[in-house]
Amino acid sequence: MAAYKPVVVQACPKLGEKITQDTLYWRGYKTPVQIKEFGAVNKIDFSPVPPYNYAVTASSRVSGFSGVSMILSLCSYDTRKSNALLFLQIHIYGRYSQEPIKTFSRFRDAAYGATYRDDGQLLVAGSEDSSIRLFDISGRAPLRQFDGHTKPVHLVGFLSDKYRIFSGGDDYSTNLWDIPSATEIISYNEHTDYVRCGCASKVNADVFITGSYDHTVKLFDARTKSSVMTIEHGHPVESVLLFPSGGLLVSAGGRYVKVWDVLKGGQLLVSLKNHHKTVTCLCLNSSGQRLLSGSLDRHVKIYSTTSYKVVHSFNYATSILSLALSPEDETIVVGMTNGVLNVKHRKPEERNEKSQKKRQPAYRTYVKGRTYMPKQEDFCVSKPVKRVLRKYDKLLKSFESSKALDAVLEPPIMLHTPEVTVAVMQELHRRGTLRSALAGRDEKQVNLLLTFVARRVIEPRFTPMLVTVADMITDIYQPVVGQSAIVDKQFLKLQEAIGKEIDYQEELLEVLGMMDTLFATFTEKRDTYLEENESNGLTETIETNRND
Repeated sequence: MAAYKPVVVQACPKLGEKITQDTLYWRGYKTPVQIKEFGAVNKIDFSPVPPYNYAVTASSRVSGFSGVSMILSLCSYDTRKSNALLFLQIHIYGRYSQEPIKTFSRFRDAAYGATYRDDGQLLVAGSEDSSIRLFDISGRAPLRQFDGHTKPVHLVGFLSDKYRIFSGGDDYSTNLWDIPSATEIISYNEHTDYVRCGCASKVNADVFITGSYDHTVKLFDARTKSSVMTIEHGHPVESVLLFPSGGLLVSAGGRYVKVWDVLKGGQLLVSLKNHHKTVTCLCLNSSGQRLLSGSLDRHVKIYSTTSYKVVHSFNYATSILSLALSPEDETIVVGMTNGVLNVKHRKPEERNEKSQKKRQPAYRTYVKGRTYMPKQEDFCVSKPVKRVLRKYDKLLKSFESSKALDAVLEPPIMLHTPEVTVAVMQELHRRGTLRSALAGRDEKQVNLLLTFVARRVIEPRFTPMLVTVADMITDIYQPVVGQSAIVDKQFLKLQEAIGKEIDYQEELLEVLGMMDTLFATFTEKRDTYLEENESNGLTETIETNRND
């Protein structure tokens, strides 16, 4: 007797779905951990050095979290609770703990835009009270305070020389500060609206860029008294970043992500419009080959920086305000408007030390095509693979058709892998036992069947099989129509779904007919035009010959 062959589940990708290497890579980020903040998360910044802590700014607080060993959080008390000085607390958390183990530092009002220095030793943050504070990660109190803005400061960052800070505020000004003396070096007043984003060049220690709600991006050189380049983005600018080479600039605002060539005077290279709401944040992966953008439409889009096509997308529960990738791309953190911090970790691709220390057997095992290429004189002995049958396969092997159908109508399979349910139905239909498996069911089971069929019958990949199933269900349970309100309701839903699909197909056929008519008309006109030109050319040739 031949061995039982498991049901073959056909690969039925959804319309437009394509599995690529990028899809597999980004799906490798595991189930997210969610941390509740006190306000909307508007800035996330990773420390560039191990253990890769990340600072999170959430409305009236700044929090720092560690991707490996600790979580650092900076927060301030609610301004409504007291008229006294408000403290900004820095909380240190263990990797798996959400309870603080250490607190330090203070702020007078809401903090914004906490950013690490390149060496990971200093952290700078702006404030609602128009001041800027500089912190030493290993200390408790602020090292420096910079005063000069007259309105809230949302943008702060370090120049690459590590001794200067640039800032942008709601007073439309952009300032440059000296860290050792805590004094203002220069102030630029070129923007005409809030300055909310910016970045510094890694190549030139004097160059930094700011983006404003006046729709412009300006490039400044600390050695000059005015901006050296102005780029018109066309919408309020929410985020900007420079590629590591310093030659390409990316700006985000409105529904657009635009890439500019700085070396060619700000020439627009590409304009991307893949979001349907405002794009709020940008970041690059460690290699610079992938660009990420977050938006109020609850999506994070990932682009290839060679083709600028979307290679993957993440969906989130609410609108996104900020996102960041760790320096080694092992952690992706997204901050949302509802105060939730979504953290996804990717398992590092390293071999387990314990498995390496296991005692090696006396014989050697080779994996064909991977660790050893067989020679002509070698004998290859394949180890038999033991197949573990799934529940529905075991039932089909025992010819229990009805129970096999019940097994694939369970919610986890029916909702998440409908192709398995349809494959079992196809196998039962091939055996000629599908009608008997569908018959003899109670009200609850019939309701479940009709729900599945009504929901999936309009999908082209399932339509041929599910139409057959619908016909059989109708024939079997027609005599009991009118005896159950629940079943009658599902029959009406099925009728409505099929009716709408028929209407769509009729409209599509009408459109195709009109298009065929138009194409035929264009073809006739083209043929007539060519014939006239050919005849005119022939007449001219004859006249020319006569004259000669």
